[in-house]
Amino acid sequence: MIIFIVIILIIFMIIQLTFNKRKIDAAKRPDHVSMPRIPVKAARAELQDLEVSLIKTGNLTPFKEARILSAVSGTIKDLSFKLGDHVSIGQVLAILDTRKQQIELQKSEYNVTKLKSDLNIYAELLTAKAATQEKVDDINQRYQDALNQSRQLRRQIAEAEIRSPINGMVSAKATEQGVFIDAGGEVATIVSLSKEKVQLSLTEQEVYQVKMAQPVNITTDVFPGMIAKGRISFISPQADEAHSYAVEILIDNAHGKMLLAGTFVYIEFLKSISQKKLVIPRGAIIGSIQEPSVFVLTNGIAHIRTIKTGRENGENIEVKSGLTLNSQVVISGHINLKEGSKVNLVN
Repeated sequence: MIIFIVIILIIFMIIQLTFNKRKIDAAKRPDHVSMPRIPVKAARAELQDLEVSLIKTGNLTPFKEARILSAVSGTIKDLSFKLGDHVSIGQVLAILDTRKQQIELQKSEYNVTKLKSDLNIYAELLTAKAATQEKVDDINQRYQDALNQSRQLRRQIAEAEIRSPINGMVSAKATEQGVFIDAGGEVATIVSLSKEKVQLSLTEQEVYQVKMAQPVNITTDVFPGMIAKGRISFISPQADEAHSYAVEILIDNAHGKMLLAGTFVYIEFLKSISQKKLVIPRGAIIGSIQEPSVFVLTNGIAHIRTIKTGRENGENIEVKSGLTLNSQVVISGHINLKEGSKVNLVN
């Protein structure tokens, strides 16, 4: 009986302790409070015409550039230009010493005269059957060879005067007076700056936005506020390995300031193209432009969504991905929102 009574008391104590714990836990548990809806303002993603302006960068290159090479070998007897000189087309830049060629030409001319006389004599002898056809042909061949040698020597003497093929400025001087130069050796480089060019590359999407003779504006940090005019003079019909298309801009130097070759410039293509783009108000963006996100409303619940943005157009910004047409985004009241917050739309 004693054991039975002890067991009954233990069971009673366990039941009482369990009941007391439940009362304590219930007292500690806060009453359920329904969260109020957060007032927000919202706008819908919509399609809008955006002006696509195309601005590229490039470097100036000379309109014409000529590397002056010697056609013959010889010692430079006279060098009539300095670095930076302005030269005209046809102007003599250098003269090679041709005394050796002059002596060889005299010998060759004498040989031509002698062989011509011999050819006439043997031609008459052949007519009288006092000479063979083989002898006449041999003399004729030597006569033709002598004529060719004389022509080559006269050409070498003429080419000893190295002339400028273009109007321009001497940008590089590769030799000096008294120096021996081989055939094909460089004498100088001349660039024409009456006009200038800009060479740049356009992507496949960009190249279809431009056309031949399209006007462009050229600006540079060197002369702030200066705008040079130009036009498209060449569009490559074929892409390179990087799938880019070479484009050439011809610039008029009538703006009064000479832009040197190699100057970094900005090219603005003067043609606006309107395209329908999905946009939302700039105020809907939370976070940085590099990693933008928005609160999207679905059935009165706010959800955070990461998006990808593009160009800004006034108070709106282009959305490239992450939203669809008519998506409802929060534009005011973000500070109190978190994922899953209930909202109440206000005007």
